[in-house]
Amino acid sequence: MTRPPTAALAIACVAVLTTVTGLFIAWSLRPAAVTDAGAQAPRDDLRCGATACRSVVKQQVGADSVELLVGEGAGRIRTGGASGPNIFELTIVSSGARITERSLQCVDAEVGVCLARGEVGGEVLGEVFVRRSGAWSRAQVPYVSSGAYLALHDVNRDAVADVVAVQRACPKGADCSRWFVQVFSLAGGGGELGCTPVVREPEALPGWPEVAPDPSELRQCGA
Repeated sequence: MTRPPTAALAIACVAVLTTVTGLFIAWSLRPAAVTDAGAQAPRDDLRCGATACRSVVKQQVGADSVELLVGEGAGRIRTGGASGPNIFELTIVSSGARITERSLQCVDAEVGVCLARGEVGGEVLGEVFVRRSGAWSRAQVPYVSSGAYLALHDVNRDAVADVVAVQRACPKGADCSRWFVQVFSLAGGGGELGCTPVVREPEALPGWPEVAPDPSELRQCGA
């Protein structure tokens, strides 16, 4: 029996709609692409844990943008611009660090450096991302400050920012008035540059409140 033209057209429209719906569902469920640097290419529906990501703070690093995103129990760091779009896991969030508008510090140079940091349990946790030859990658993680100060500063004047951490020279879980500065290099293979002598109050640390020791003030940590 020949179907009426109107019925045939309706059936064809339903078939097309079903196909389009299936393609959309498949697209929405696709995994995020992974770049050679191990970062995920960003998506518009990016999620952080159980919720959609929300932007907390964003900075420009030359022609690149760097942005911290958080959700329920998870976080991301997103880069964009000349270096291309990338997304890295923000591991300090899963450790409980609180991300605020003061949690991101970036230094723009030939080797760009960004420090993401947050407080948890009386300490400051941080992780660092470095841009070399136009590509971002994750540096050693995590950095920890028991003295509530973690920042970037080019201590050894090699044109690459170093990580400056204030530490308290106290037994674990104890409270004492003993403070020192620990410095980590991000150049080459990285590593510890050294520590300053212990002082009795944080105000006596070099450069306080923007702690910036001179290389001559550093010695082997623990010596």
